[in-house]
Amino acid sequence: MISNVTQILSPYYYHILIIVSLYFFIFSLANHYEMWRFTHGPEIFDGPLVSVLIPARNEENNIENCINSLRNQLYKNYEILVINDNSTDNTGNILDRMAAEDSRIRVYNSKPLPDDWYGKPFALHQLSAHANGEILLFIDADTIHYPASISWAVTNMQYLKADMVSGYIGQIFYKFGEVITVPLMFFLTGFTIPLFLNRFTKLSWFSAAIGQYIAIKRDVFKAIGGCEAFKKKTSEDIYMSRFVKYKGYSTRFLNITEYVKCRMYSGYRSAIEGIGKNIFDFMGKNTLLLFFLFIAVFFFLFFPFPLLIGCIITGSIWLKHIILVNILYTLTWLFMFLGQRLNWWYGFLWPLMFLNLLYMAFWSWFRTISGKGFLWKDRKVN
Repeated sequence: MISNVTQILSPYYYHILIIVSLYFFIFSLANHYEMWRFTHGPEIFDGPLVSVLIPARNEENNIENCINSLRNQLYKNYEILVINDNSTDNTGNILDRMAAEDSRIRVYNSKPLPDDWYGKPFALHQLSAHANGEILLFIDADTIHYPASISWAVTNMQYLKADMVSGYIGQIFYKFGEVITVPLMFFLTGFTIPLFLNRFTKLSWFSAAIGQYIAIKRDVFKAIGGCEAFKKKTSEDIYMSRFVKYKGYSTRFLNITEYVKCRMYSGYRSAIEGIGKNIFDFMGKNTLLLFFLFIAVFFFLFFPFPLLIGCIITGSIWLKHIILVNILYTLTWLFMFLGQRLNWWYGFLWPLMFLNLLYMAFWSWFRTISGKGFLWKDRKVN
């Protein structure tokens, strides 16, 4: 059977694989250079008021460490606003105690979630209404910030004349399931979207953001309609960046790994649920588009590895071609992990990552069209 597969595949397929793998390899290097070239270290430590906005739902294990890391910032002019998003654990008590200890911390209790909103966009919507800063810094409650975190945002926005900045923060992995799941978030911005084009084109598809850390000018946030623009999106970060770009403002995607850290998920299942819920939503809940993505990922990203094994067993005339493809894919991921200051050997796990992506794409589609939705933070999301 393996022999039949390796022989019946069109020669064009092997040539296309080389083109695709070269594309990913070249653009991974280009994107790494783009982020390295334009990312500035923190140099501005006093300036416009920055409102740090933190939605917190059932974050009793994370919120105190997050806020404590923000209380020790080198930047002078900032406020910390946290919303207790109808938590059912001890989050509210922790927030009340911390607010009593530090006047810079203001805590709000969320209103009940309306039917036409998702949880996080509604929490950010309420927080932004209370913010006084010229710059809004949206962060997740499970992030840990080094003393120059806020200064980094202000410095890069001013030096790059950017209206919005986001980027890769330092990811922390403890379990193997996290290693083969969380790095898939690098796939889009790491070597799919040519980030340099974001500087030259007004097309919103070339903008990107990660919701763990987004800094945006307050007047720009208002100009796009605030969170109303993406009130029922699970991938609200991507949609925010697209709306900012669509309205003619500038966005930048940079590298923040030295100044912010995060362990996003506590194992394989929570990583699948956290990332998987966004996939079909990112595709605009378009089944046909997701189907084509599924086919493309299978044949052009995952299949080259089992095909390599088949070509070795059968002594295929295309063995050299498929070896080259596998080398390029491995180097692409190796450079990606090294750029994120993560273990280099993770780069050899890319076949498992893409197989996992196929599973998550199907899971995301099935949970949505079946009406079962996703349970996230003890709240159902359709």
